[in-house]
Amino acid sequence: MIRIRPRHLAASTALALSLALAVPAFAQMIVFDPSNFSQNVLTAARELQQVTNEITSLQNQAQMLINQARNLASLPYSSLQQLQSSIQRTQQLLAQAQNIAYNVQQIDRAFQTTYGSANASQSNQALIANAQQRWQNSVAGLQDALRVQAGVVGNLDTNRTQMSALVTSSQSATGALQAAQAGNQILALQAQQLADLTATVAAQGRAQSLQAAQQAAAQDQAKEQLRRFLTPGTSYQSTTVTMFHQ
Repeated sequence: MIRIRPRHLAASTALALSLALAVPAFAQMIVFDPSNFSQNVLTAARELQQVTNEITSLQNQAQMLINQARNLASLPYSSLQQLQSSIQRTQQLLAQAQNIAYNVQQIDRAFQTTYGSANASQSNQALIANAQQRWQNSVAGLQDALRVQAGVVGNLDTNRTQMSALVTSSQSATGALQAAQAGNQILALQAQQLADLTATVAAQGRAQSLQAAQQAAAQDQAKEQLRRFLTPGTSYQSTTVTMFHQ
């Protein structure tokens, strides 16, 4: 049996201790904690989800801004100038009404004179002159009505072009403002068409009114002339009339 002396045992223990202290730190055993690792993974997943949510929110805000910009974009097409030109043409035709125009004072004055009741104080020449003036007014009213109708028909081609352009613009509108503006311009086109229709009716009604007034005045004048013919006065005196050259 081998016996180790105390001196040798102490030396061996000191050598083992010195070797243990000489081992590097990285060579020591790493301890893995599953609970701590799971917690770290969950924290990283939550942070990643939060970042993803923020990116989605920014994308939604950007899309909202794009939609707002589209809704605020103005319609690139305008038919205002063409519609105003059509209305001005119709107004000019109405303003060119001959003789008795669309003026209340002028109408009242004409019905007090030219279309007034025939009376005994008027001469035959005055009666004839009034009758001739009334006939001229009726003819002028018919001519004015035809001119207005021709102008309205001339506006139809412009209205057709504008309607096509506005419907196309409405269908291709990128936002609410463009669609609303296209709708407003279509309403303006309809208003212009109603204005043309009103002008046509007014011109036609004026012509018919002048004709009716002419007939009423002619009947009144005929009564006055008949009264004068039947009123006793200077008897008829025969005169020599040469029918053929001798």
